[in-house]
Amino acid sequence: MSATMTSPSAATYRPRVSDQDWRRIATWGGLCALFLILVSLIGMPVGLDRRILIHPVLSLGYLSLLWIPLVLGYVVSKHVVLEGMAAPEPGARDLVTGLVTGAIGGVGLAVLLLGIDNFNIRDPLVNWSPQLLSLLTYERGLGFGAVACIAICAFLGLVGSSIHVVPATVRRVVSFAAYGLLLVSVLESAISDLSEGFGLEWLTDIMFAKRGGLTLISSVVLAVLLGVLSVVFGGRVKSATTRYRELEGLERQRASTILFVVVAALCIVLPLFLGTIMNELLANVGLFLLLALGLNIVVGLAGILDLGYVAFFAVGGYTTAVLTSADSPFFAPELHFGITLVIVVVIAGITGLVIGAPVIRMRGDYLAIVTLGFGEIIRLLFMSDWLKPYFGGAQGITNVPGVDLGFATIKGTDPRSVFYLVLVFCALAIYISWRLQVSRLGRAWMAIREDEQVAEAMGINTVNTKLLAFVVGAILASFSGAILVAKVGSVFPNSFMILVSIIILVVVIVGGMGNILGVIVGSFVLIGVLGGPRQPGLLQEFQTFKLLIYGALLVFMMLKRPEGLVPSARRSQELHQEEFLQDVWLKGEDHEAEEASEHAAETGPGGDEPPT
Repeated sequence: MSATMTSPSAATYRPRVSDQDWRRIATWGGLCALFLILVSLIGMPVGLDRRILIHPVLSLGYLSLLWIPLVLGYVVSKHVVLEGMAAPEPGARDLVTGLVTGAIGGVGLAVLLLGIDNFNIRDPLVNWSPQLLSLLTYERGLGFGAVACIAICAFLGLVGSSIHVVPATVRRVVSFAAYGLLLVSVLESAISDLSEGFGLEWLTDIMFAKRGGLTLISSVVLAVLLGVLSVVFGGRVKSATTRYRELEGLERQRASTILFVVVAALCIVLPLFLGTIMNELLANVGLFLLLALGLNIVVGLAGILDLGYVAFFAVGGYTTAVLTSADSPFFAPELHFGITLVIVVVIAGITGLVIGAPVIRMRGDYLAIVTLGFGEIIRLLFMSDWLKPYFGGAQGITNVPGVDLGFATIKGTDPRSVFYLVLVFCALAIYISWRLQVSRLGRAWMAIREDEQVAEAMGINTVNTKLLAFVVGAILASFSGAILVAKVGSVFPNSFMILVSIIILVVVIVGGMGNILGVIVGSFVLIGVLGGPRQPGLLQEFQTFKLLIYGALLVFMMLKRPEGLVPSARRSQELHQEEFLQDVWLKGEDHEAEEASEHAAETGPGGDEPPT
């Protein structure tokens, strides 16, 4: 007896070009037009136009529009094949689908241009402006702008749909080159700063234009170089990554140690060649990483949705200011930062217990709402006139000294020294998080996250275990608050808005809840590129639209990749349990089929054992 399994996608058919689902195309085309109009009217194209990516053909403002028909052209031409149904073969039909979808989106932009040119409704719509009209028409008139919008959007829809048609190798090369060009243009300030530190200013003079952005020639050369690198090293990188994931035991530990040493060496050496602005940026990323590592324990490991995490951040900052500043309103002992840090740990731990105890038995939305309230209560108490004699009220506490190390004093005027201080605390937090994650306490947190009732039935004291998560998270957040106050030299209650908690939560979710590496990646991607609540990132032009991007990114991640950019294996299995169980079942069925085939080959046609 033999058994064979065929994939549903194995059976394909070639559809005709005229065989189109025009209703579906019209729906996605309408969505494309709607998104293009909304992005235009919130002011993104005009606000981001000053940031040049490729001079003189592409700015960040135009890119904020161009990606929409490209992505939707890809989505609308993607086929969903049900089990047991034949899959259509990619071809000209898909290209027509993307082309028409993009063209409909372009028509929407053309209608917007016509409306701006003939009607003045700037009172309700501030961005309904001549600047937007000039940008979308390329300063060449309404007719040219309308035709250009339709043609460009149709072309981009065609390009998006062609992703399904072109060979995988071509797709990989083009995608790598496009992402590489975007990354280099975004990191222009970092590359310029680093090249100056190494004495390679001539390289950036060749690559980037005076107004900013890659020159047209350098972008072409760089795209070709990236394409060649993708062909030569793409397979090797993938195989190396696969081998690393397959390592187990001592070999994986050795490889992880080597990787950690290399990254640590880069973190120590690179700031020496960076300027003030980039070191300031790295210090801000490190502070938010420290906060995110603490919240990752609370949310990522223990599964406690804490929206008031900024309260512990504020406690660390105010405790440091009261104990070290000579201008502390009521009590000014002017202690050393090292002694202060010990007291900060104790007070933060007690605050974690005080806040955690009332809410620890709550779950879900109620837990989130109550922690949100506690976070605001802490901030309002520091701001209140009632406690003004102790914490300075809205005026805060100033004249906070830096961190005295004996041989040097770390202050905000020297961002490099601040970064190294933050690096030490981040390394400590990473080590603590890793040790806790693999410990019995960490396994108890993850058991509670997966199913609290089952964890309690297994003998885990869920109340004490969740309280410990609050305490550890509070201590790590207090470290960040203490360093921030020593860096800035002052503390104010408005520095601890609820927005800080939300941004840190977004960092953890986008990076990958429950995974230390994911949190690190999320901090560098979001805080480094977009910036914090008041801290600029590499793309300072996004300051106005930062919250919009955070919200859209959070919605996208929840719908398409809830496990995050760099998820942990355990978290991925939790979120995709049905797919995981199905894969296990299919593998088991494949194994049974192979055993049956081998047995049939050994026994012969009659089912008897072959003669010996």
